[in-house]
Amino acid sequence: MSNNTGEVLESHPMKGGDGAYSYAKNSYFQRAATSTTDAKIHEAITEKLDIVKLSSTSNTLRIADLGCSVGPNTFISMQNVLEAMQHKYRTQDPPSKLPEFQVLFNDHASNDFNTLFASLPSERQYFAAGVPGSFHNRLFPKSSLHFVHSSYALQWLSKVPEEVLDKNSPAWNKGRIHYTNAAEDVGNAYAAQFAEDMGIFLDARAKELVAGGMMVLILTSIPDGVPNSRVPVGVMFDLLGSTLMDMAKEEIISESQVDSFNLPIYSASLKEMKDMVERNGCFRIENIETTNPVSKIDAQVGTRPCTMHLRAGMEGIISKHFGNKIIDELFDRFDRKAEEYSHVLKASCTAGTQLLIVLTRK
Repeated sequence: MSNNTGEVLESHPMKGGDGAYSYAKNSYFQRAATSTTDAKIHEAITEKLDIVKLSSTSNTLRIADLGCSVGPNTFISMQNVLEAMQHKYRTQDPPSKLPEFQVLFNDHASNDFNTLFASLPSERQYFAAGVPGSFHNRLFPKSSLHFVHSSYALQWLSKVPEEVLDKNSPAWNKGRIHYTNAAEDVGNAYAAQFAEDMGIFLDARAKELVAGGMMVLILTSIPDGVPNSRVPVGVMFDLLGSTLMDMAKEEIISESQVDSFNLPIYSASLKEMKDMVERNGCFRIENIETTNPVSKIDAQVGTRPCTMHLRAGMEGIISKHFGNKIIDELFDRFDRKAEEYSHVLKASCTAGTQLLIVLTRK
């Protein structure tokens, strides 16, 4: 997918299909984490969404899920939004007539839309459509959306920061695949890329949402003052990079391959996100808070499910760079390493590592 400048944006879809390693079969953690926000989203729609105003402009309410992947999480999230809207219509005085609803499922063109649409709920109360493309661009006509939702997608950058791949840059990230435990210049390069991407994202959504429309964003976050090496995702990425370096030392892959590979993922703090929204100026912040994403996950879950979830999310980007042949061995090794360092994972900070943002278009 290209943006308005013609630059090709990176695409890293989750593992498609419904096999043992698919995202559809290995996205329990994401669903359990985001379930902590369901009641808050319902409350925001009930208290802050002006459905009378929205209904006056259209007989159809359009809801977009950005970065929907292949399900089932997107269907559960959309049902939660729909039920909250229907409840608000029915509890108006006098009750308002329900409009028709359309849900627009968006992800990169390389996403497995076949699996997504083959698993659409048969009893759904909305019309469904797929919208391929990067949410770092405009996707919809001006003032055509009434509600935008995005969960665990915005932490993906449009591209790896160029500086971390430049041997002549102080931000060259040699021997690492992420900014976790890397030099400060590396983290700064990631932060700058995230800020650029988020600015484009907010500008695009400001054009697409009607006045009074709502946007709910859920993404990985990092508590203020806590290093990325002390949050679960940072620990996982550090162990993955270490596993790749082990394989490079054994010449299964080359060290230069590792040097030229970085994960385009960034976890912003609440303050960073608040500043970016305020800088954009088109949205009113209804709620912004950090939550504990593991509060509904069984504390006894071992490292194997963590490995399966990481594989479902990362297999595509890793195989694209290193080839398919190393995937099984890489994640077998990672699983053993994660077990060895399970005490570090368990000790990592979990409170405040999920960010919920509710915005209304001014």
